[in-house]
Amino acid sequence: MMITEVFDNNLKQQIARLILEALPDWFGIKESRENYIRESEDCIFFAAYEQDKPVGFICLKETGRDTVEIHVMGVLKEYHRHSIGRKLFEKAKEKAVQKGYSFVQVKTVQMGIYEEYDMTNRFYQSLGFKEFEVIRDLWDENNPCQIYIMSLK
Repeated sequence: MMITEVFDNNLKQQIARLILEALPDWFGIKESRENYIRESEDCIFFAAYEQDKPVGFICLKETGRDTVEIHVMGVLKEYHRHSIGRKLFEKAKEKAVQKGYSFVQVKTVQMGIYEEYDMTNRFYQSLGFKEFEVIRDLWDENNPCQIYIMSLK
């Protein structure tokens, strides 16, 4: 497995589309998925490859002078629990530190709402993210937004 930073905007969108369309339990809302795909070209982007096949990616977006966000991340379901997400995050974290950011944040659905997102929450907690805030109406009342944060210093 190889992790590479991707700079080509078309390739970023191709990889994001391939992965996100294969993850309907997390990215089943077409409008949101298309926004992630389109916005991926403005992000720091790393892709994981098994031979020549993209199997995962992570996309970092600046949200403030000192903060970068995991804007979107996905790993093909058959590759879950193989440390690919962890390795993608480590590469992205190295890049964020190199670029001088102090914090990294991520937004997900609050624990206890959906089983798939409970797995996502546990993944971010295992990386060292800490609960920062829950915003109940950022998305909608059925999907309270859990914000996690991590210091990079």
